Amino acid sequence: MQTKNFNDIFRALKDLAPVLTSGNLLVVLSSCVWFAVQTHLGLPQESLSIGATVFQSGHLHRLLLFPLHHRSLPQLLLSAAALLFLCGGVEKGLGTVRFLFLLLLLGSTTGVFYSFLDLLQDASVHTEGLLPVVLACVALTTLHTKMTKGFLCGVSFPVVALPWVLLVICTALIPRSVLLCNVIAILVGWVYGKGWLSPVDMSESRAAVLEKLLPFRFLRSMSGVMFVPASSQERRRTLLPQINPTPGSYPVQAYAPLPSIATANATATMYEGWPQLASLTPPHTPYGHTAAHKVGHMAAHNVGHMAAHQMGHNHGQISAQSVGHNHGHFSDQSVGHGCDGNHSHNHGAKL
Repeated sequence: MQTKNFNDIFRALKDLAPVLTSGNLLVVLSSCVWFAVQTHLGLPQESLSIGATVFQSGHLHRLLLFPLHHRSLPQLLLSAAALLFLCGGVEKGLGTVRFLFLLLLLGSTTGVFYSFLDLLQDASVHTEGLLPVVLACVALTTLHTKMTKGFLCGVSFPVVALPWVLLVICTALIPRSVLLCNVIAILVGWVYGKGWLSPVDMSESRAAVLEKLLPFRFLRSMSGVMFVPASSQERRRTLLPQINPTPGSYPVQAYAPLPSIATANATATMYEGWPQLASLTPPHTPYGHTAAHKVGHMAAHNVGHMAAHQMGHNHGQISAQSVGHNHGHFSDQSVGHGCDGNHSHNHGAKL
C-alpha cells in the first residue's frame, strides 16, 4: 500500500516537472558557475549588476551578463525555477538558438531602459537576476496564445493580466527584485510580441546555420536533454509524437463488410486485409472481348439483372431498355453476354 502511494506521488511530481531543454539548462548552468566563481574569488556583489553605474563607469558588458548574476543562493534557486517552469514553452516555439538570442535581446533592452531611468533618480538601485527576462518571455507569450482565461490557485483572470500577477508574486518571493526593472521587462516583452523588434531579431535560417556550430552542436548531441531545432519542420518532428502503426492495426480492415452481391457459393480470399470474393472474378467468355470489356459485361449483367428483377416485382412494368439506360446505357444484348441464352430470353419475355 505504501509502495503504491509512493508511486502515485512520484508520478504526479513527474507530470508537474517541466521538460528540461538545452537552452534553459545552459542558462541555469552558466548562472551556477558564475555564482561559484564569484563566491570563491570574493568578487564584489555588484560586479555585474545594472544601474546608473553602467553609463557612469562605461561597463556596458553588464547589459548582457546581468541575468546570470545573483547575489545569494535563494535568489539563484528561485530565479532558475521560474525560468524552467515559465520559459520552456517559449523555447519549444522558437528553437534553442533563437531562444538564447531572445534572452540576450530582452535582457539587454530591459537593462538599457532601466539603467537610463536609474541614472535620472537621486538614489541608485542596482538589480540583477533572471526574473526580468522571465517576465518578458511571459508577456510576449500572452500576445500569441489563443487562451482568454488563466487560472492560478483556483482564481480565474484574463491572460493579459498573467504577467502582472506573476510580477507581484515573484517580486514578493525572490529577493533583490526591483519593481521598476520588472515592469520595464514586461513592457519590453509586449513590444517584442507586437513585432516592433523584428529588425534586430534572428531569422530562422540564420539560427539553423548557427546550431550546426559549437557549442550548439554539443548541446544537440547531449542525451536526456531536449534540443529544439530552429527549422519549423524539424521542430514539429521533434516535439510531436511519432506514430508508426503496425500493418493491419486499423479497425476498418478488421471490420470491413462483405459485398452485398456475394452468393452462397462464393469463396472468400484475403488480400491486404480485405476479403476478395472468387465470384467477382469475371468468367472467360468465348467472344474474344478484352479484359476490360469482360468486366463491363459482367457488371452490366449483375446490375441490370438485379434491378430488372427487383423493380419488375415491385412495379410490374419496366423495360430492359430503361434499366440499361439507368445503369450506364447497357443494352439487353450486353446483359445476355454474362449468362446463357435461355435465361436472358425468359427474362426479356417477362419484361
